[in-house]
Amino acid sequence: MKRFGERDFRLGLALESMSSSPIDSAYSQIKSMRVRGAGRIARAAVSALRTYSEEGRFSTAKDFYLGLSEAGERLKSARPTAVSLPNAVNYVLAAARRNDSKGISTREAVKRILTVCDGFVASSLKAVETIGDYGARRIRDGDVIMTHCNSEAATAVFVTAQKMGRKFEVIATETRPRFQGRITASALARRGIDVSLIPDSAARVYMRKVDFVLVGADAITANGAVVNKIGTSQVALTAHETRARFYVAAETYKLSGTTMTGELVEIEHRSPYELVPRAWLDANKGVRVENPAFDITPPEYVDLIITEKGIFPPQGIVFLMKELYDEPKAE
Repeated sequence: MKRFGERDFRLGLALESMSSSPIDSAYSQIKSMRVRGAGRIARAAVSALRTYSEEGRFSTAKDFYLGLSEAGERLKSARPTAVSLPNAVNYVLAAARRNDSKGISTREAVKRILTVCDGFVASSLKAVETIGDYGARRIRDGDVIMTHCNSEAATAVFVTAQKMGRKFEVIATETRPRFQGRITASALARRGIDVSLIPDSAARVYMRKVDFVLVGADAITANGAVVNKIGTSQVALTAHETRARFYVAAETYKLSGTTMTGELVEIEHRSPYELVPRAWLDANKGVRVENPAFDITPPEYVDLIITEKGIFPPQGIVFLMKELYDEPKAE
């Protein structure tokens, strides 16, 4: 499975940096969905902060910290729903804030942030690999699995299961309006995995032959609800109706810690032109087109959440959050 890491993103930055800063380039790529998928978005943002740190010129360590903070805030605004984005950026900024309080030199401050960024990208990729190992053990020979959208973590489960010699079938929904399901189907087919592509609206028709559903997540709330690509909740409802299990594969940096204090996850609404051509909308000015990019699957429709820290029922996510947030921060 091809992994999107720092090297890939830095190449993208290099192609755009002739006309804009690495932060502007990253913002554009994330906002326009040229970089898509919560894990890839997180690594892209951190890699952009690394490039900014490495290539920028700062008169003092304080200037570096303030500039990095401003860059991070801009990146976080690119996609409001993907919790991995602010979590990844905040991870870097928290390290920068600790460094700023120590009065170290500018050179040392930059050096430490480069190390933090490299560590995040490496741990992100390792998390996907670990999730693949955990999830693959849930797949048995002969299983039929439905998936929705394009999830790096879910794909890792399928690929790892294939490497283990498991024989199974994947049914991928096309995932309108951006058709991310086509990306999933193509990737699995290239691996030699038995895969079918169906319309989103056919999920109920095919669910009767499905053993379980496996999807990724853009955010997971404290009560175990799953925020994922629009249409996920309908697939989950159909699975619940037919008593097919519903699994979620997600790295722990997709856990929304702010929901522990009652905050809600903002649902991104994208351009109506992703749904209809501009000419059609101009000719039908009385039609209001809504294009929510994500929906929320309630925890009662979720059986298990597979993370790099282990496998949890949705009711156990709040305890995982508390454990993670109570961990001492490395200096």
